[in-house]
Amino acid sequence: MFKLRGVVPPMITPFDQQGNLDFDNLEKLLLFLKEHVDGVYICGSYGSGPMMNVEEREQVAEMAVKVLDGKIRVVAHTGTTNTRDTVELTRHAEAIGCDAAAAVGPYYFHHKADAILEFYDAMCKAVSPDFPIYVYHNPQFSGYAISLDTMKALKNLGVHGVKDATFDILTFATYMRELADEQFDIALGTEAMWLSARALGCEAYIPGLGNAFPEICRKMWQEGMQNDFEQCRRTQFKVNQMRDIMYLARSTQLAVYAMLEIRGIITAYPRSPFVPATEDEKAQIKHALQQIGM
Repeated sequence: MFKLRGVVPPMITPFDQQGNLDFDNLEKLLLFLKEHVDGVYICGSYGSGPMMNVEEREQVAEMAVKVLDGKIRVVAHTGTTNTRDTVELTRHAEAIGCDAAAAVGPYYFHHKADAILEFYDAMCKAVSPDFPIYVYHNPQFSGYAISLDTMKALKNLGVHGVKDATFDILTFATYMRELADEQFDIALGTEAMWLSARALGCEAYIPGLGNAFPEICRKMWQEGMQNDFEQCRRTQFKVNQMRDIMYLARSTQLAVYAMLEIRGIITAYPRSPFVPATEDEKAQIKHALQQIGM
């Protein structure tokens, strides 16, 4: 059975100052991550998927598959406000060779269980039975939580797994107890709780910090997988210090662009209405990272 394993960053999408896709820097970022992580999760929250049209998202997916060339996995986030566009993006993801697709529940409107089931059922029916479909459970961004009973119903429909971005370790533990088995995969949607999630049996996490600092994310993953929880705890604390630093840019998404520039990997911009980190904020981030030896 297909399972996510390792470090799979939710890759940012580089834009230029006019808000156009920056394909040169997209390729550079893919080549950088290709050497350090186990996969990329594209066009999600960090990737500004909801801020792009269908064609742009397909272009990002096509470049990711081409550049990564099977070395690491590509999970395409295909969630939108509506079933039609999500189905189109999901079909496209399978057709071009992505390894899986994931979708946040249809957002803006607060949908009930029947609509959620119909949405994911349409995704599953749009692709071959062996193409993995994940629920991206992010109540903060979708505007509502998906109940455990609905998750169980989604599993019965053929959904393959869930990326849990609730930031609630009790919810994650419940998923591991009630849902995880050989047919249903649970991945952690943040770097902030890897140690706790690993103790519960998790094998994959999706760290925003992994865009710019994949090395420490891989180190933490390896320590967890080796059950070296004492060392993993020290690394987890350092990672969470770095997450605190990310908020100097007003959000972790904006901080990733700044950190990538500070490291000299790429210089790119978020899409408006996101406002890039100021030079003063970048300087603060750089100083704070230097203070902790990063």
